[in-house]
Amino acid sequence: MRGMDESFLYISQGRVYATKPGQPPQLIESKFGQSILDRAAQIQNRNAWKTQGSGARFMSGGLLWRQPNLEMEIPVVVNAISKGSRSGEFLYSLATHEIGGVFRSCDNGADEKRLLHTSDFQVGQLASRDSDRRIACVIRAKAESHLAVMNEDGSDLREVTQGDSLDLSPAWVPGANDELIFQSAGVARNQHGVPVGSSPSRIERLNLASGEITTILEDEQRDFLSPRMDAHGNLYCISKPYQHPSPRFNPFRAALDLVLLPFRLLFALFQFVNIFTMKYTGNTLVSSGGARQKEMDMRQMLIMNNLAQANRAPVKSLLGRNDWRIPRSWTLIQRSPSGENKVLEEGVLTFDLAGNGALLVSDGSRIWRRQPDGSKQELAKAEFISQVLAFQ
Repeated sequence: MRGMDESFLYISQGRVYATKPGQPPQLIESKFGQSILDRAAQIQNRNAWKTQGSGARFMSGGLLWRQPNLEMEIPVVVNAISKGSRSGEFLYSLATHEIGGVFRSCDNGADEKRLLHTSDFQVGQLASRDSDRRIACVIRAKAESHLAVMNEDGSDLREVTQGDSLDLSPAWVPGANDELIFQSAGVARNQHGVPVGSSPSRIERLNLASGEITTILEDEQRDFLSPRMDAHGNLYCISKPYQHPSPRFNPFRAALDLVLLPFRLLFALFQFVNIFTMKYTGNTLVSSGGARQKEMDMRQMLIMNNLAQANRAPVKSLLGRNDWRIPRSWTLIQRSPSGENKVLEEGVLTFDLAGNGALLVSDGSRIWRRQPDGSKQELAKAEFISQVLAFQ
């Protein structure tokens, strides 16, 4: 690690880390998340008699009585971070399989406060604004996601976009009155109404006062993701090739799929038995890796699921990469107010505006700062980086 002369936060493997000049990254624990794990451990301890000693023999009449490792089945993941309105303060959204919420904390992990807590929907991708202390966020329910705005204390939550769409990554427009930019894609459904994909993501601008939405960047062949705008009106976003939900028929591919069908069926059967065995015995059919590795795998899968829902990333190819760097075709572009596009970086998963024209950039494994002149300075390395946040 070198060149760390500014503070920033990042999410790695579903956890928040804070960096300060001259210091190693510091893990910021979520007290609420830890309380969930503590309750799971208490439940597991209370039920330990069912799987130990004479209690185990008494309860072993059927597999459905077996109690799995509850801590491993409740991965607690931080899925978004944003600056707070006060110095040294940040917001984060946390998710489990059942519940989620929005919290306020400090870069030293102190003074955590719960702003929103619900099991009705998932909350993520936060963007706060200092001028009126409001927070924009994403609300996900079923196959749709919409933008919502609430007060800094978590009150008066209201949706500001609607429709059969995936609205994600809100960001306030600097200098504008009540305006947001965000990425949006229409949900594609089959004749039975079942979601089967989505249209290319475009960048839109929303006026909260009038409700008017204006498309500012779109392409039938590419997705535009995670928009940010600086004080000069320059738009920054990630551009990646669009993957059509219904690709054209390829006879050669069909023949290959037919040949591989028996092997895929055997692999699917093995995976089913493996998951079944792990759920009811705590062990897998593969001997490598312990309980800690299983828990981490579940955490990574939840992170990948969130990312895939947001960006439609090729999950299989990402999971197959040890360093989790994404393809070079995912580019960070800058669009000037006059409409000129410029590619700044290749292979970008997440970024943030760092001030003075600098950018904080990550490919999922590394974090570096890009100066306006194009020079780069590596700041940190980590596994499964899903978001970076300049924190000055």
